[in-house]
Amino acid sequence: MVRGLYTAYTGMVNEQKRLDIISNNLANSATVGYKEENVTSRSFKDLMMTKIKDGSEAYLDREIGVSNPGVKIGETYMNWDQGSLRETDNTYDMAIQGDGFFAIKVVDANGDSTIKYTRNGQFSITSDGYIVDVDGNKLQGANGDVQVPVDATDIAIKLNGAIYADGVQVDTITLTDFDDYNYLELYGDNMYTAVDGATTKSSAATILQGFTEQSNVNVIDEMVSMITITRAYEAGQKMIKTQDDLLTQAVSSVGKRSEEHTSELQSRGTIS
Repeated sequence: MVRGLYTAYTGMVNEQKRLDIISNNLANSATVGYKEENVTSRSFKDLMMTKIKDGSEAYLDREIGVSNPGVKIGETYMNWDQGSLRETDNTYDMAIQGDGFFAIKVVDANGDSTIKYTRNGQFSITSDGYIVDVDGNKLQGANGDVQVPVDATDIAIKLNGAIYADGVQVDTITLTDFDDYNYLELYGDNMYTAVDGATTKSSAATILQGFTEQSNVNVIDEMVSMITITRAYEAGQKMIKTQDDLLTQAVSSVGKRSEEHTSELQSRGTIS
């Protein structure tokens, strides 16, 4: 019965972690460029149960079968499917159509800069002409930080990422793709960092000016999964209550029989 409590507990913890991920997906369902997270579940290894020190078995160890101690989170992974495109008519909004990421230079509090990657194409221009994201991080191009003349009246971004200011090309936006997305780690603020082993490659994707890529979260599917998880969690609660009731009854029965046995012995004068 104690094993039953542990099995129910691991199931509930597993469902709670799944619910946390789904809640995060729902919270970011309207976040530009957000990629849905998913999670797998796996069971712990089966354990061989052995009966030992049992007088009824002549104190010989005997295997009585296998038992599974419960379930745990297997892995968390990203769904990299393309999100829908929404037209904004903002000159500096961009959407990637295909595989690839914008390269963004992020500067930390110590002044050190690193390159991060994102699908969020919400950009704006600074007073000195740099194209930046909502946090002021600079978009990267063939010449480094992408910068356009502040006095330009017409900014055009072609499908291949080439940027023209009043008909003159000033830079080309860098799109980066990877051989294996398993080497991308979520950095925060809807950006990713490449970990050791990541191999970059040129992207064949196109850039659409005046559009943004929306989240690829399917809200209806996430709500259905949330209901399923809630029911599984409630089942675990009921299992724990059932096991607790059985343990309470067992303890009460043992105590009651012990009292009855003691009273019987006292009535016979066997004990005082």
